[in-house]
Amino acid sequence: MNPLRILFITPYIPSLIRVRPYNLIKNLARAGHQITLLALVPPGEDTASLETLQAWCQRVQTVPLPRWRTLWNGAQALPSRTPFQAAYSRAPAMIDLIRQTQVEGAFDVAHVEHLRGAAFSQAVAGLPIVFDSVDSITLLFEWVRRSGPSWRSRLLARLDLTRTRHYEGRLLNDYQRVLVTSPRDKETLLQLTTTPDAEAHLVVLPNGVDLDYFKPQDISREPATLVFTGKMSYHANVAAAVDLANQVMPLVWQRLPEAKLVMAGKDPPAELVALAADPRLTVTGTVPDLRPYLAQASVAVAPMRYGVGIQNKVLEAMAMATPVITTPQTVTALQTRIEQDILVADTPQAMAQLVVNVLTNDALRHRVGQAGRQYVETHHDWQVIAAKLARVYREVLP
Repeated sequence: MNPLRILFITPYIPSLIRVRPYNLIKNLARAGHQITLLALVPPGEDTASLETLQAWCQRVQTVPLPRWRTLWNGAQALPSRTPFQAAYSRAPAMIDLIRQTQVEGAFDVAHVEHLRGAAFSQAVAGLPIVFDSVDSITLLFEWVRRSGPSWRSRLLARLDLTRTRHYEGRLLNDYQRVLVTSPRDKETLLQLTTTPDAEAHLVVLPNGVDLDYFKPQDISREPATLVFTGKMSYHANVAAAVDLANQVMPLVWQRLPEAKLVMAGKDPPAELVALAADPRLTVTGTVPDLRPYLAQASVAVAPMRYGVGIQNKVLEAMAMATPVITTPQTVTALQTRIEQDILVADTPQAMAQLVVNVLTNDALRHRVGQAGRQYVETHHDWQVIAAKLARVYREVLP
C-alpha cells in the first residue's frame, strides 16, 4: 500500500514525557509514512526532542504559547460552556499555521491530539480527521472530584466537570474516528454521546512501551528498594505518592526497617519534597533517565487512588522486568493476569504485605518480573499499535 501523508497536530511537543504521540510518530515514520508535525509549545515545555522529531518527520514546525495567552484563554472560558482544558491551547498563530501548511502541501489525513488540541480541528479543511482523545477527561474529573489530593484540585474538577461532559459528548459528531487508550474511557464517551452508531467511531488504541529503550539491564538490584515514578506535579501521582509514603511504608517498615523508597520524576511539589526528611525516602526531582531507577529497584509500586487510560509507569517498569504492585483501578485498562504478570492490592495493609512478600522472596520477584516483561512484549509493542493506527487512518479516507 502507498504510504500515507499525515498532518499530525499536537498541543505540546511529543517527547519521552509525552510518550504516546512521540512513539506513534516514530513507528509511523519507520513504516514509511510521511508526517508533517505541527506542535504547540506551552509555557515551560521541554524542546529537547525536536531534533529527533525532525529526523523522523518530513517537516516539523512549532508555535509558542506564552503564559499570558493561557491566562487570557482561561479568563475567556470561565463564563462560557468551553472547558478549561479545551480553551487552554487557543492560539491564533497555530490556526494560521495549519491553514498555511495545507496550502503548501497535500495530505491524506489529519491527526489531532488531546482535548487541549481539539480547537485546532476548525482549521483543518477538506481532510478526514482522526482525533486522539487519549483519555476521557470527564472520567478523570469524576475521580478527582471524589479523591483529588487537595481542595484546589477537587474544586477545579467540580467547576469544569459539567462543561467537559458536554464538550466530550460532542466529539463523535465532529470526527470520523475518536481514539482512547482503554475500554473504560471508551465506555464513558459512549455514555456521554447521542451520536447514532457511536461505537463504530470509537477505537481503543492502547498505549505501548518502547521495548528497545525500556528493557532488562544486567545490573544488580538494590536490596529492599521500592520505586515510584512519574511526573510528580500531576495530581494523581501526588495523591499516590502521599498514600505510599504515609500509609503503606510505615507498615512495611514495621516488618522491614531497612526498606527504602525512591520517588523519581520531575517537578515534585513541596509536600513531596518534604517527605525526604526521612532518610529512608528519596525524592529525586527531574532526572535525565528513569531506567536506572527502575533497573536498580527490587519492586515498582503504583498505589493509584484514581486514574484514566493506561499508566505508562506500569508498562515501563514491567518492560524492565521490575515486578509491579498496583491498585485494582490501574489494571482495568490492561489484559494482565493478576498474581502472574502483576500484583494487585486494594488497601494499604494488603499492599504493604505484597511489598514484604516480594522483597523477601527472590523466586516471586523474578517470576513476576519476567512475566511482566513477556506481557508488554505481547500486548504493548508500539510498532503493532502504530500499524493499527495506520489501518484506522485508511478507514476514513474518501
